[in-house]
Amino acid sequence: MESIKVGIVGSAGYTGGELLRILIYHPNVEIVFANSASNAGNKLYKVHNDLLGDTELTFSSDFHSNIDVLFLCVGHGDARRFLDAHSIDASVKIIDLSQDYRLRANTSYQDKRFIYGLPELNRDAIKLAQYIANPGCFATNIQLALLPLASEGILPHQIHVNATTGSTGAGQKPGPTTHFSWRNNNLSAYKSFEHQHLQEISESLDQLQDGFLPQSDKSLLDRAAEKINFVPQRGDFARGIFSTIYLESDLSEREAYELYERYYASHPFTHISNENIDLKQVVNTNKSIIHLEKHGNQLLVLNATDNLLKGASGQAVQNMNLLFGLDERTGLNLKSIGF
Repeated sequence: MESIKVGIVGSAGYTGGELLRILIYHPNVEIVFANSASNAGNKLYKVHNDLLGDTELTFSSDFHSNIDVLFLCVGHGDARRFLDAHSIDASVKIIDLSQDYRLRANTSYQDKRFIYGLPELNRDAIKLAQYIANPGCFATNIQLALLPLASEGILPHQIHVNATTGSTGAGQKPGPTTHFSWRNNNLSAYKSFEHQHLQEISESLDQLQDGFLPQSDKSLLDRAAEKINFVPQRGDFARGIFSTIYLESDLSEREAYELYERYYASHPFTHISNENIDLKQVVNTNKSIIHLEKHGNQLLVLNATDNLLKGASGQAVQNMNLLFGLDERTGLNLKSIGF
């Protein structure tokens, strides 16, 4: 096939940098522009210095629609503002990495709608879509840990989640809780029971298990929090998410493994491990690795993902591959660093 012509907006940030690292070596992609007004004219490796020797591409302040797909690697709220401010040819596919179009109430753009881009949930719809709302990092990790149970309609009324993310999850702009002297050798909880990703998690689970999301006059976030007790934590490492989830279940451990292996049998990036897992198994990859244990009537689900890859840019490329009829693994056969 002809090369897929790609444009990237917000290419100087963490997700933009990860996207460039993948697409530079993607066999079916031509990067037409990497937009960054503040870095226009500079080589990509002046910002992403690990790309020295890999490319001579420069950042551009230009934007045009002479492309096949546009990636929006911008902050929350900025994607909608960007699309409102620019005329984009109707033939251009869009993959938005912000949260602007993820929820059911906010999917409309022009006369089309954004499809929620979690391939393990919506792969067939993604293949036919024009616009993709790429899922959030915590949302990806937690949904992958729970989708098989939702597919059988056996999620209980209460789910307990503790998940720790690396500092890159907070974005590139420095802040008090990303400063090295604060983050190093430290651990803290934040947005307990009210993290914004609860909303997309609950809508996806409700898509598979009808009635999972309580119906009331409360906000979506409040309704989601009634079912999922989510405590996010900041870890003292750069990248990755490790979640510990437990819930009541009548499944035996063997039955749980059979369910998860059956659900993910055709999904190349989600793997089920009979052995305990750790974060280094997935860092720098597009993998998600899940481990299950049964303790009394409690099912323990552990999941590890890389927040910048399967939780962001890697998944965005996986979605691009599906949009253009490629094997979804193309360009994503990435190797973790074991030590």
